[in-house]
Amino acid sequence: MEIFFTSIARSITKLSSYAVLIVLLLSCSIFTSTEAYDALDPNGNITIKWDVMSWTPDGYVAVVTMYNFQQYRHIQAPGWSLGWTWAKKEVIWSMMGGQTTEQGDCSRFKGNTPHCCKKDPTVVDLLPGTPYNQQIANCCKGGVINSWAQDPANAASSFQVSVGGSGTTNKTVKLPKNFTLRAPGPGYTCGPAKIVKSTKFVTTDQRRVTQALMTWNITCTYSQFLAQKTPTCCVSLSSFYNDTIVSCPTCTCGCQNNLTQPGSCVDPNSPYLASVVEGSGKNSYQPLVQCTSHMCPIRVHWHVKLNYKEYWRVKITITNFNYRMNYTQWNLVAQHPNFDNITQIFSFQYKSLSPYEAINDTAMLWGVKFYNDFLSQAGPFGNVQSELLFRKDKSTFTFDKGWAFPRRIYFNGDNCVMPPPDAYPWLPNASSRPVVSFLYSILTILAASIFVLA
Repeated sequence: MEIFFTSIARSITKLSSYAVLIVLLLSCSIFTSTEAYDALDPNGNITIKWDVMSWTPDGYVAVVTMYNFQQYRHIQAPGWSLGWTWAKKEVIWSMMGGQTTEQGDCSRFKGNTPHCCKKDPTVVDLLPGTPYNQQIANCCKGGVINSWAQDPANAASSFQVSVGGSGTTNKTVKLPKNFTLRAPGPGYTCGPAKIVKSTKFVTTDQRRVTQALMTWNITCTYSQFLAQKTPTCCVSLSSFYNDTIVSCPTCTCGCQNNLTQPGSCVDPNSPYLASVVEGSGKNSYQPLVQCTSHMCPIRVHWHVKLNYKEYWRVKITITNFNYRMNYTQWNLVAQHPNFDNITQIFSFQYKSLSPYEAINDTAMLWGVKFYNDFLSQAGPFGNVQSELLFRKDKSTFTFDKGWAFPRRIYFNGDNCVMPPPDAYPWLPNASSRPVVSFLYSILTILAASIFVLA
């Protein structure tokens, strides 16, 4: 009898171990990664280059440049703000192309007053229209930096700073620390400053090369998990071969809760809509969305529209449900195996992204300038749309089992929530549709395990 109970105890221990393993595997497959690594842009980052151009009696003059090496994630208005902590008792005597948000306590200076005396200054870009004698190259865009793939000519921002109270040689200068980058909100994590090989500059006539006296770099990476607590976009699906319209999952970006959180969303049919939107608070970064089942600021709809003998057509519609945000220079990234055979795109710009080199299954789409590159706030004009024409590859093409739908969608660099695969529109003549999803099966197994253990 004792042997019998011992074997049962061992079986229960093994069963509980398997249950824990299943939960871990399930969590890895369901939840979106919270790390800064982006599978579709593995090398994407913002690199801050600090070039010391000349020495002064008590410090140096440096040009600080931010390079956006992210393929599809940009910084939109109201722009970036960069902060750090000085290693010693440095001050900023003057700036060009940027300014600190606070001057700090400069009472110890009797003559010339520094631009900033704070131990931890925060710098912002100057606005367009700044007088020329206060500008340098790549400045004065209101903090807006475009993505590298979409507009590489405007994927950098610079300012010049004259630092005092620091060392005056490469050996006595102390590097700033604790760098922070807001764009305009949280999401970026910056590493420590590292001394690198001095930057070289080529003159406009291409006949002379100069170099910085000293250079250090700071690398900042983005995490969607740090940027916001909830997703910012979702995907809905439909097709010509099935009447089912698969909506965004319910409560994807939040739930309607006007009882405990009044004003969490706005009814588009409300007679007081205009007054609510105008008086909705000073913080325009917090979305004020239209009341929907998903409560997302952005919805991307993928519709499989037509089927030809050698081609098939898809319609993409991006709808803005946010009353507080107009999206300028927006972009969309889609992953689908047939992007290696795309034939034509109507009214969108297109660039192929190949994060896996030989595999061409990822496309970046954005609006045509002065036509649909501006996605207006929620309302009758708050949407943009286009159609994509694909050539069929007979070895892979099928409408079966949701193959015609995207594997993932990004809007402005944020991963959008897809519907569960078992909810995709199926072909009418497909075999009996599975009613029980994989997730439900796993949960059933876990429930049975708990029941046995109890």
